[in-house]
Amino acid sequence: QVQLVESGGGLVQAGGSLRLSCTASGRTFSSYAMGWFRQSSGKEREFVAAISWSTGSTYYADSVKGRFTISRDNAKNTVYLQMNSLKSEDTAVYYCAADVWGVGSREVNEYDYWGQGTQVTVSS
Repeated sequence: QVQLVESGGGLVQAGGSLRLSCTASGRTFSSYAMGWFRQSSGKEREFVAAISWSTGSTYYADSVKGRFTISRDNAKNTVYLQMNSLKSEDTAVYYCAADVWGVGSREVNEYDYWGQGTQVTVSS
């Protein structure tokens, strides 16, 4: 069983920055592809960014490309999402997810484990 715990959410003004963290339990973190998804009120959960377990390749939704950066520290079992130039439309609950032996899919149903989510609110 893998447990994921997100942190770093909060309230920020438009144009500001936040860094989300997600720490995983388990000894094989390096074999998980890690993804960030978000869900705003009344909408489906959507892909934000992912990083593969093997090559470290990264993938981004078009809406965040150039503003958000995903990274991972396998020694700390942690994945990060650096969010810059935040917009009001980035307001959502952000979830991290783990896909065992994954490559960094954009699909919700490819991920095996999910965190509880952290709220990000961007005020305009």
